[in-house]
Amino acid sequence: MIRIALAEDNSFLAQSLMAKLGLFDEFKVKFHAFDGAELISELEQDSNVDVILMDIQMPIMNGIEATREISRIYPQIKIIMLTILDEDQTVYEAIQAGAAGYLVKESGPQEIFDGIKHTLNGGAALSPGIALKAMKMVRNPESVNIESAHFDLSERELQVLQQITKGLNYKQIAANLIISPNTVRRHQENLYRKMGVANKAEAVQKAYQFGLIT
Repeated sequence: MIRIALAEDNSFLAQSLMAKLGLFDEFKVKFHAFDGAELISELEQDSNVDVILMDIQMPIMNGIEATREISRIYPQIKIIMLTILDEDQTVYEAIQAGAAGYLVKESGPQEIFDGIKHTLNGGAALSPGIALKAMKMVRNPESVNIESAHFDLSERELQVLQQITKGLNYKQIAANLIISPNTVRRHQENLYRKMGVANKAEAVQKAYQFGLIT
């Protein structure tokens, strides 16, 4: 029996993923957490888990932060990032944090099954598009955006920060980046926390101070 934990803040997507996993008798979903902090709390109660399917964009503690912490405390647990995001910077940060694989949420049941089995056998689960990006980073590591290294900002968080410095509101930023206002709000909350600031003025000041914005 392969014991799986799922971290996903979207209830609909979580149910969809659990339905896919439920097609295979070898899999047992032990618990579902809505963010990285809750996941770590669950593991403190029971760390008898083989694989974690980890969303990246979650409130309180995102998937990359949780992956970094779990890899340090529970190195025996394999973590597969399961997300809709495939930006170079996000892939790079997930791998650096200790992720053993990276699958997109649109993956079918068989691809998820194969990815989990491959990862547990010592391989790396990578969707085709992600594999190409990983190869690109290996061949041309300088192509990875490292402007956000001071605060470990993702590429999307940096984009939101750049929009904030222009004085735009949630709706304007959402329209420019083709995402929802709620997603903008979540990215803003995450980057505020990472940068240690409380408002837009402090974020803009720190962005210029550390050269995140030119």
